[in-house]
Amino acid sequence: MKFAVISFPGSNCDYDMYYAIKDILKEPVEMVSCDTESLDGFDAVLIPGGFSYGDYLRSGAIAKFAKVMPALIKFANLGKPVLGVCNGFQILTEVGLLPGSLQNNRDMQFISEYEPLIVQNNKTIFTNEYEKAESIMIPIAHGEGNYYCNETELESLKQNHQIIFTYENNPNGSVSNIAGITNKNGNVMGMMPHPERAVEKILGSEDGVRLFTSILKSFKGGILVE
Repeated sequence: MKFAVISFPGSNCDYDMYYAIKDILKEPVEMVSCDTESLDGFDAVLIPGGFSYGDYLRSGAIAKFAKVMPALIKFANLGKPVLGVCNGFQILTEVGLLPGSLQNNRDMQFISEYEPLIVQNNKTIFTNEYEKAESIMIPIAHGEGNYYCNETELESLKQNHQIIFTYENNPNGSVSNIAGITNKNGNVMGMMPHPERAVEKILGSEDGVRLFTSILKSFKGGILVE
């Protein structure tokens, strides 16, 4: 399975994601510039955290105009897995691949700490290695991680089982404690916490590993075959 990690000017978690795939998952992975216009040959796309284009205007607002975006939208529409973490989540909402938006944290402060998450849906491409209602420890590092959507969108997320992770303690004020969601098809996921920073004991947690092995298991099990 071949992964692409899309790097933007200002990305600072792209190599964290790259080495999580290369060294822990031990699968082929390539760092791909946001100026790339084709994602042919890749089986999954990862959009890392950081501050794309300095987060000018608002997080992800400029990244949505990057040359890679038409190819990313095409890739997602083919049903292939796309994971956006932190700034990647913000980008996915800006480009319309996920509903809602990310706003300033409730206390207007940047938060960097480990947070317990609850697995709400373990029957997805990204979570099939977890147990439903399992508590896992994944670090967060964001200033604009407060997920917001209107009541209609929230009801749709609930009815379609698109809420994948929730916070136990809701550090940022996200509606319904949401930490991660998917699109209706289940192949695009955005989450604020950083699973790529929880892949080795020395980092404080290995709970992020199973997110990546879930993607691999789904692919090798034929679930993602077109």
